[in-house]
Amino acid sequence: MIIDSHCHIDTSRFDDDRAQVLERARAAGVARMVVIGSGSDLDNCRSALAMADAEPDVWATVGIHPHDARHCDEAVYAAIEAWGRQDRVVAIGETGLDYYYDHSTPDAQREAFRRFIRLARAVGKPLVLHIRDAHAEALAIAREEGADAVGGVVHCFTGTAAEARQWLELGFHLGITGIVTFKNAGELPEVVREAPIDRLMVETDSPYLAPIPFRGRRNEPAFVVHVVDRIAALRGVTSAEVAAATTANTARLFGLPV
Repeated sequence: MIIDSHCHIDTSRFDDDRAQVLERARAAGVARMVVIGSGSDLDNCRSALAMADAEPDVWATVGIHPHDARHCDEAVYAAIEAWGRQDRVVAIGETGLDYYYDHSTPDAQREAFRRFIRLARAVGKPLVLHIRDAHAEALAIAREEGADAVGGVVHCFTGTAAEARQWLELGFHLGITGIVTFKNAGELPEVVREAPIDRLMVETDSPYLAPIPFRGRRNEPAFVVHVVDRIAALRGVTSAEVAAATTANTARLFGLPV
């Protein structure tokens, strides 16, 4: 059994064949999927929640992506806090900082990040973090706001080995995507080899980041098995061991049945 801990299969990219995508995932052994309800507005949350309500093996998160932090206001925070208390919602996010793009100002991103950490603490749910070109500042904010009280996962981790160690010290997990199969994966193979196995999670980030041999195609949860295989090869263990460990880790963090 494998859990795809981060996917966006509620979006329009899957409107034509969503049922078939779910069936392919189940046939591949992907027994749980976490749909990330995070984007430009609350409609992304609503679509993730609707899918979690409709599919027994799908759960949701709620938040606003750092790209769209400029849209956050008190009504947004109130809605996400209310949704965050629902049983089918397992985390708050994705939230964080992305300085690679400038869709929202750093000030807007920092304010939203702080508010979502406080919100996660209020509802007692972990965080799903999106951090790009901003690890030092994100770590500082996470420490200041007590993010370690709820923990979470740095999804699609692509930072350095040193940055990975800092997130691990704060009690966070690392989400590993198909990037780990790429030739230009940076320090990610080193991170995967060094990190404690009980702190790794696997994800597709569907429809993005399809792993080798599907790079360039639309990604989907069934392809997460290739992430598991690559982690196993890097660590010198079996794919079954990686699947069991990452499933247990994700289930523990998100409170999912196993």
